[in-house]
Amino acid sequence: MVSTYVNPVYAFKPSHDQTANPPTHYPVLIVGGGPTGLYCALDLAKQGIPSVVLDEDNTVSYGSRALCFSKRTLEILDRVGCGQAMVDKGVTWQLGKVFFHERQVYEFNLLPEDGHQRPAFINIQQYYPEEFLVNRIQDFPEIDLRWQSKVTQVKKIGELVEVSVTTPTGDYRMTCDYVLVADGANSPIRESLGLHSSGQIFNDTFLIADILMKADFPTERWFWFDPPFHPGQSVLLHKQPDGCWRIDFQLGPNADRQAWRDPEKVRPLVKAMLGDDIEFEFEWLSVYSFRCRRMDSFIHEDRILFVGDSAHQVSPFGARGANGALQSAENLIWKLARVLKQQAPAALLNTYDQERSQGADENILNSTRATDFITPKNRVTRLFRDTVLELAEQYPFARPLVNSGRLSLPCTYENSTLSTADAVTDKFPKTLRPGSSGKDAPIKALNTAHSAEPWLLPQLGDRFVLLVDGRALPTEALAQLEQVTDLEIVVIAEQITTNYTTLKDSAGLVAERYDLQPGTAYLIRPDQHVAARWRQIHVDKVLAAMQRALGKELV
Repeated sequence: MVSTYVNPVYAFKPSHDQTANPPTHYPVLIVGGGPTGLYCALDLAKQGIPSVVLDEDNTVSYGSRALCFSKRTLEILDRVGCGQAMVDKGVTWQLGKVFFHERQVYEFNLLPEDGHQRPAFINIQQYYPEEFLVNRIQDFPEIDLRWQSKVTQVKKIGELVEVSVTTPTGDYRMTCDYVLVADGANSPIRESLGLHSSGQIFNDTFLIADILMKADFPTERWFWFDPPFHPGQSVLLHKQPDGCWRIDFQLGPNADRQAWRDPEKVRPLVKAMLGDDIEFEFEWLSVYSFRCRRMDSFIHEDRILFVGDSAHQVSPFGARGANGALQSAENLIWKLARVLKQQAPAALLNTYDQERSQGADENILNSTRATDFITPKNRVTRLFRDTVLELAEQYPFARPLVNSGRLSLPCTYENSTLSTADAVTDKFPKTLRPGSSGKDAPIKALNTAHSAEPWLLPQLGDRFVLLVDGRALPTEALAQLEQVTDLEIVVIAEQITTNYTTLKDSAGLVAERYDLQPGTAYLIRPDQHVAARWRQIHVDKVLAAMQRALGKELV
């Protein structure tokens, strides 16, 4: 096999903590240097919180692993300065096609509207985002990233957590206020604490074949049910950077996993799909089965917080693994930062478990349904699937039933205790209701100290924002709210009329997507989710909504 990527090797450096007595104390320790752990460290650093990241390896991932990164994930990575690198390197796509036997029966467009900075999806091998995150960490002295540092024990002692570490030059201990466990789906820390995940284990076996080839296939997601080149099974084709293509082959429940790791066994399968005229070489092979499961609670003993795959796992169909993990990390970090800064009670962290349990359940439900459709378990379910595929070719009503993986979408935190419900008299549309992630739109920044990029979402995040339609500004109310800690007032207006950050709605899409009317205001959380919205601002209502969003009503 050949490779287009050379893994960087990061040097182990002994730490002064190895000889510290008593053990050194940190606000946050992070177990795991994958995308989730690295993102957590960066997001904390941006908010002034130092951390130590402990990873037992000395490099980034081997193999492509997580491949499809969603629009929402790119927007999250934008906030730590890695989104553009992802887009520059990745393969952008938004069109998917579904085939039954040799015929196309359905296609879908994941981002049919214009006016967004980021595409619906990009394909990029996981080692690239990890490398981008590691490189970005070098800009933050608040982050101590330690390689070849294996965490062997996590133990709560009183109000602190003690972490034991093994390194090439000796073992040592540290303490922290909170430990974030991001050590992957098989989480040794989770197992060592006697914690378990519940859900469904699927018996079907799948093969990932990353191949290098020159082909003029369009940059689309192609999914085959029961194709002539692999009868009775399913196949998925994706384009990756570097002339690399990923092919997922369903192998069935009784496949010999070890045998299918042999490139010469896989070669006839690929040739049957591509034909004899296309030359290719293997870059990476992986054989896997998968689980859809999660922990009952992502918080253990108040101060041990599980995030990413260590907390929840899904099948790869729908690109919900890495995307869900980074959405969980974003949800956790803004809350943890405010607890550590004593701007919010510790009870706010419980809403991480509440909101991201909902997100995990949505991902697991969608992944399970996709898997059941892709791998029918009996004659009746196969008949249903095949009938749906036949009908989808000609009848639009059947197309929403085709399930080759419902692609990842941001979670709307329905019924979150942090949200303030719309007043009945305000009459907002359902879109962008409290709990929703904000929508992007083109803008012109007229006087902002923040990002001057011509897009709305980069102006939001990292703090609370009161986004106000400037056609009927309540100047007296805003003057009072201007004094509120961690709140910035941002006005949508055609020209600067106040000292507040002013954005021009350059294409009219902010007004359209947020249903702005004169005086309309949105309270946006630090993770760019809507906390509350009103047709007219009242100081007491805004203050109450912000207190609720900070979890102060939970005490």
